[in-house]
Amino acid sequence: MNHPHLPSLLGVFAHPDDESLLAGGVLAQHHAAGARTAVVTATWTADTHRIPELADALNILGAGAPRLLGYADARNPASAPDGAVRFVDAPLDEAVGRLVAHIRELQPDIVVGHDALGQLTGHPDHRRAHQITLLAVGAAGLPHLYPEAGEPWQPTALYAATHPESGVGRLGPLLQSVGKALLAAPDVYVTTTVDVSPWVAQKWGAILAHRSEVARARPLPGLLARLPEDERNEIIRTEFFTRLSPAPAPGDPHRLTA
Repeated sequence: MNHPHLPSLLGVFAHPDDESLLAGGVLAQHHAAGARTAVVTATWTADTHRIPELADALNILGAGAPRLLGYADARNPASAPDGAVRFVDAPLDEAVGRLVAHIRELQPDIVVGHDALGQLTGHPDHRRAHQITLLAVGAAGLPHLYPEAGEPWQPTALYAATHPESGVGRLGPLLQSVGKALLAAPDVYVTTTVDVSPWVAQKWGAILAHRSEVARARPLPGLLARLPEDERNEIIRTEFFTRLSPAPAPGDPHRLTA
C-alpha cells in the first residue's frame, strides 16, 4: 500500500490509555506512513502496573517507548507510589518545562492533546493536560523560555482531540450508563475528522493492551470491550480534532484580523 507523506506527531495525554482511545488511529496512520511518532503521558509513574501496559500499547501503535512527566493521577493515589505530586497540583512552570523538553528533543511537526473540556467526562487531569500543552507548544520555540530544556523547536500546529455534539453517537449512552458526564464540543469547533478504519484493528489492540482498565466496569476500555464488535468499531473508527496554530501565522501586517 502506498502511503502519503505525513508529518511527525507527538501525542500529549493525561493518562495511560488516553493516547489509544483518542488518537490511536492517527498515531498508527502516521507511523504506517513512515512518520516519527511518540507519546508523552502526564500521570502514573514508572513503578506502577500501568506503564508496562502503556509500553505494549505504544508498541502496537508504533509510537516508541513511554515518556512520562512523572505526576500522580488526581483521583488515584496508587498512580504514584513514590509520592509524586498530583499533576493538577504541580507547579505550572515545572510541568510546562518538563513537556517543553520532550517537544524540543522530539521536534514534532504536530502535537496532539486533549481539548479544553477535558474529553467528554471533564476529568481534571485532561483539562490540566490541555492547559499545559497549550503553554508548552507556545514556549518550545522561544529560546529565552526554559533554556535548560534544549534547543528551541516550534511545532507547526497543535490539534486538540475532541468530540462534536453530532458525533457522540453510541458513546453518549455508553458513558451515561455508568454515570459519567458528557461534555461534547459544538460542531463548529471540529476542524478535522479522520476516518481511521484502516487502522482500527491496531487501535483496538492498543486499547486492549491497557489490561487493568479493560478489566474494570466503568473505564471506557472496559465499556468498549463488552460491546459487540460492530458497535465498538462504529465508536472508535472516527477521530475528531480542533486545529490550533501556536506558531506565528501570516496575516495583515498592519492590523489585527479575525
